[in-house]
Amino acid sequence: MYRTVEDFRKSMNSERENTLKVLRTLTDESLAQKVGPGGRSLGRLAWHITQMFGEMGGQMHIPVEAASEKTPQPATAKDIADAYESGSASLIKGVEATWTDADLLVEIDMYGEKWARGYALWGLIAHEIHHRGQMTVLMRQAGLGVPGVYGPSKEEWVNYGMPAQE
Repeated sequence: MYRTVEDFRKSMNSERENTLKVLRTLTDESLAQKVGPGGRSLGRLAWHITQMFGEMGGQMHIPVEAASEKTPQPATAKDIADAYESGSASLIKGVEATWTDADLLVEIDMYGEKWARGYALWGLIAHEIHHRGQMTVLMRQAGLGVPGVYGPSKEEWVNYGMPAQE
């Protein structure tokens, strides 16, 4: 749970950079990759992360200019990444313009439950991290390299003069 707007901003900017690294690695061809029948595609997961700024921001009554749940998924990986970039920036600006540190302790209705605003912001980021992890599995299945997020990826160990970790 966030107790200061500044702590949220720092966390969100860090996770935003990590997610953009992942999104900017996608190709248009990889967007159709699924783990199996009935699962979400890589493109759908990327778009779901992008749409959550409008959806959850709206739930929290934060002014956000972002794709809504009803906005169709773009056809290109670049368009998804660009929409993510602008939506996530808008969310950060909306929080900074709307809430103070004291406001983060106020409880709001989120999905039929009472959540402190700071907890709702944490949930938004945790949700993004969860789906970003799912995306990396689909990226490997699609034959893409995966950028390091919290440390070097398999492909990046060479940059440290070391063999890939098992």
